[in-house]
Amino acid sequence: MTIQPTRVLLVDDEQDLCLLMQMSLKRMGIASEVAHNVFDAKQKLAAQSFHACLTDLNLPDADGIKLVEYVSEYYPNTPIAVISAYGNMEIAIQALKAGAFDFISKPILPEALQQLLEKAIVPHETSVHQHHSIEDKMLIGQSRPMQQLKRSLTKISRTQAPIFIRGESGTGKEVVANLIHQLSNRNTGAFVAINCGAIPCELMESELFGHKKGSFTNATQDKQGLIQAAHGGSLFLDEIAELPMSMQVKLLRAVQEKKIRPIGSDQEIAVDFRIISATHQNLEQLIQQGKFRQDLFFRLHVIDVQLPPLRERGQDIIELTQHFMSQICHEWNIPSKQLTPAAQQFLLGQSFSGNVRELRNMVERAMTLCDEQKIDIAHLQCGTPQFSRPSSQIQPNLDATKSMQVSMEIKQGLPVEGLEAYLEDIEKNILLNALEITHWNRTLAAKKLGMSFRSLRYRLKKFGLDDEQIEEQ
Repeated sequence: MTIQPTRVLLVDDEQDLCLLMQMSLKRMGIASEVAHNVFDAKQKLAAQSFHACLTDLNLPDADGIKLVEYVSEYYPNTPIAVISAYGNMEIAIQALKAGAFDFISKPILPEALQQLLEKAIVPHETSVHQHHSIEDKMLIGQSRPMQQLKRSLTKISRTQAPIFIRGESGTGKEVVANLIHQLSNRNTGAFVAINCGAIPCELMESELFGHKKGSFTNATQDKQGLIQAAHGGSLFLDEIAELPMSMQVKLLRAVQEKKIRPIGSDQEIAVDFRIISATHQNLEQLIQQGKFRQDLFFRLHVIDVQLPPLRERGQDIIELTQHFMSQICHEWNIPSKQLTPAAQQFLLGQSFSGNVRELRNMVERAMTLCDEQKIDIAHLQCGTPQFSRPSSQIQPNLDATKSMQVSMEIKQGLPVEGLEAYLEDIEKNILLNALEITHWNRTLAAKKLGMSFRSLRYRLKKFGLDDEQIEEQ
């Protein structure tokens, strides 16, 4: 198979500038074509394929942003960058949101042009098919919200712009951030994920920026910061709202200047990273409360990605459940299991305030407790927090008359005859089953059931299952 040489389309009405860029590209071994307006650019794009496109903002027949939008829509595999003599943050953000992968100001030095194209041009071995396979593997679901999200991620992954991910806890913000990295031209670099809420304030600066030996007590050797570790790759800051104000100032400079200063060092280190941040909190409200810097927000919030909650994803819930079941069966080396139709309807009726993380927890607990080939409602319900279930939900396996009777008795505040004993018997059997699976290891049994060790002990005592009785069982 013949590999076509790298070819770039230059769109600018300044003929001298185009000639200079063509000469620079030729020295790099890159072929180029020139268009002096949007109409000519569209004609050339239709006639042949290009590995990248560079366009000026001020063109005779249309705004360069229009060309960016056109290329992003009709030639999504051709990265496009914007060049302009009127460089400012507002224009740059507008270009990046339209689909440009980068923005560069005139005059363009040959070194800057080479770096720009190195970011833009994906190696020949990385195909669109490979991109789709990564996407399908990491983002499960065919619902409309997920289809929209996938299309959006395919587009924005080409840019170098900071990305801000919003979403409820458990919706998969880190998974999406990692996917953006894998689809980008930075995928050969590191993906460094940091949970800002998990690092103590007194260690935050050292963790992010590194330190020099002897810079403070117990600094016995030089340490590379996590930002420097992301050089050439992507830096993901999860729960960015938890970042202390003192660190927000330092992070702002790192994002703006692409330089960091380790603790105890008198020199700055240049770093090249793409920043992706996320939170489940409302940063706009935190800004009004004086808890988050507005200037940092504008630096991070260039491209906004909203993740849908699980309750809005319909049949994706079943697809995710089956994926988790298959994954767990493989990990535990156990026979495959299936969901009963009633169990599927039960899952579709849940609110899932904990989203995908909660679903995974529920599936793992059900797989632990189910000795049969089919997983039913009882397996899914065991240990499920009450806030996860719709308040109006009635057991589907009760007939209509029984359901009405139970509903009426509950409304009247009367006990349901036999129901409590029946549920206690189910709970007792589940506890014994978990203990048998874990070979009577109560700590492991509690973990499998998704409850604390103290809670397990309480339930064992409630049923009169002390240590001696357990061994007899």
